[in-house]
Amino acid sequence: MLRSINFIKSVHTLAFVVLSIANLVVLYSAISGEISLATWICFAMVLIEGVVLVFNGWRCPLRVYAERLGSVSGQVTDIFLPKWFADRIFSICGTMLAFSTLLLLIRFLASRTF
Repeated sequence: MLRSINFIKSVHTLAFVVLSIANLVVLYSAISGEISLATWICFAMVLIEGVVLVFNGWRCPLRVYAERLGSVSGQVTDIFLPKWFADRIFSICGTMLAFSTLLLLIRFLASRTF
């Protein structure tokens, strides 16, 4: 069972890294104005993650599965990150995405000719 939990932690950590990079790509694109297809793909990935979390009660499905296998409930024990950082992931990444979205919207509206 411990191997299964470690596998879930590894998959969840990999997903976290990929989605964090996607979030950083969106932020960089929004700040630099270098908006490309990669920006929109990364933006879609992060939005899809958000939709999954919303429909799952703000809990990652991998976390639920890890808890079913015996991981401690109510803690971020399903990811290989320090607890103090893992506890702040939603606020850090959410704020970053909100800022990026606002800046992308401003850039999009400013580039339109009315």
